[in-house]
Amino acid sequence: MMGHLLIYFYIFIGGGLGSVLRYLLGSYINPLFGEHFPYGTLLINISGSLLMGLIAGYFLFSSEQNNTLRLFLTVGCLGGFTTFSTFSLDTVLLWQKSGWVPAIIYVGSSVIVSILALLLGLLLAHKTC
Repeated sequence: MMGHLLIYFYIFIGGGLGSVLRYLLGSYINPLFGEHFPYGTLLINISGSLLMGLIAGYFLFSSEQNNTLRLFLTVGCLGGFTTFSTFSLDTVLLWQKSGWVPAIIYVGSSVIVSILALLLGLLLAHKTC
C-alpha cells in the first residue's frame, strides 16, 4: 500500500510540474505569435506527443524497468503538460471567433502532426536504445 502512495505522490508532483511548464510555455508563445490562433496549445500538444513517444519508446525498447519513473514522466509530467482539454476549448473559441475553417485546420493539424510526432519519438527512441 505504501508503494502505491509513493507512486501517486510522484504522479502528483509530475502533474504539477507539467502543468506549470504548460502555463509558462503557453504564456510565452501565444503573445509572441498573436492571440488569434492557439499556437501555444498546438506547440504543447505536438511537443508533448513527441516527448511521449521518446519516453514510451525508451521504456519499451531499452532494458530500463523503473515503473515509478515511467509513471512520473508519462502520467505525471506529460499528463499535466499536454492540453487536450484546453485544445477542445480553444477549438470551440476559435470556431466562434474566426469560423469553422481555422478551427478545422487547428484540429486536423493538432491531431495528425501530434500522431506523427509520437511515431517519430518512438522511432528515435528505438534507434538509440
